[in-house]
Amino acid sequence: MNLAVRDIRYHRGRFIQTCIGLGLLIAVVISMGGIYRGLVADATVALRATGADLWVVQQDTDGPFAASSRIPEDVKYRIAAVPGIEKASCLSYQNLQIDRFGKPLRFFLVGYEPGGLGGPPVIVTGRALRQKHYEMVTDKSMGFSPGETIHIGQHDYTVVGITEKMASVTGDPYAYVTLADAQDIQFKDSNEAIRNNRARISARMSGVRALSPAQGKILTPMVSDIASSTHIVNTVVARLAPGASLEEVQDRIRRWNHYRPISTAEQEEILTKGMIQKSKMQLGLFRIILLVISGVIISLIIYTMTMDKIRVIATLKLIGAKNRVIVGLILQQSLMIGLIAYGIGYSIILATHEKFPRRVELVPIDLQGLFVIVLAICALASFVGIRKALKVEPAQALGG
Repeated sequence: MNLAVRDIRYHRGRFIQTCIGLGLLIAVVISMGGIYRGLVADATVALRATGADLWVVQQDTDGPFAASSRIPEDVKYRIAAVPGIEKASCLSYQNLQIDRFGKPLRFFLVGYEPGGLGGPPVIVTGRALRQKHYEMVTDKSMGFSPGETIHIGQHDYTVVGITEKMASVTGDPYAYVTLADAQDIQFKDSNEAIRNNRARISARMSGVRALSPAQGKILTPMVSDIASSTHIVNTVVARLAPGASLEEVQDRIRRWNHYRPISTAEQEEILTKGMIQKSKMQLGLFRIILLVISGVIISLIIYTMTMDKIRVIATLKLIGAKNRVIVGLILQQSLMIGLIAYGIGYSIILATHEKFPRRVELVPIDLQGLFVIVLAICALASFVGIRKALKVEPAQALGG
């Protein structure tokens, strides 16, 4: 006869309520670990999907994700000419927010060259971009379908394809347009702004004595066009040729082109140790607090259950039961609470993690580690009840 099981059946209601409550706490702990893994996945998914070995950005910046970076578009040709570079492409990144059905919709817009690096890694519905202008591929989480239109800036863009599991480090879904469209959205001024800039430049040139009025009229639109050029990108990504040395290519770009070449591994470190480090620490702190609370709750429950069995334990001692029988009774109950609660928590997260607003990645090694920690907490929490039980005198069975 298993005394632990018999006692649980006798106090079934309390045991079930305890397991459910503890299971909800464990579900929160699992979700926090999954959210952190999701942060890392979101931070690195674009790097890995791009297929680039190098990210060439503005000198002295950590761009294009962690800091602002702007470089001329024609830098691509200089980078492509560096020995060891197999392919180079320009990319543009920007955060946007629009209204959809009266609600704000934030997304991360990527501008890329069709056929180049940095486009959507997979198309689950529809097709990829084919035209130079006014087509868009969106992430599945944005809720668009092929054929719908999105108004951004001064133009409407037709959704032609759907990708999935592409989100920025802030959790905003990705959307893709051609590089030319992204440059217009990010850098092109409105007609009113262009007229104002030309008037401002014209006023300044009229004060230059070396220029005649006729020369000023000719130069004003030329200077205005140069100042309002949209041929700017946030980064040039490059893939190395087989056998090329990453360090040598970086050194050449840094020395002769005066830009900062960042490897994909360095970009991952910038994103994970910079942008999400505080989130990692905060989530870790909450996990520790919840695990401590879980341990306290188990200790209180086991202690209460032990106090309810004081006379039973005394009777067992009176009839000659060994201490290991009593220790086994309490320890088994504590471990059973942990096992059932973990199963409840895991089932809840498994059924709901895809409905979270942020990505939740359930990594097996994290789940296994948490399982061991929960069992260890349950074993430690049972010591309070075990200590009380071992102090019980057999005479208490007779009411003494």
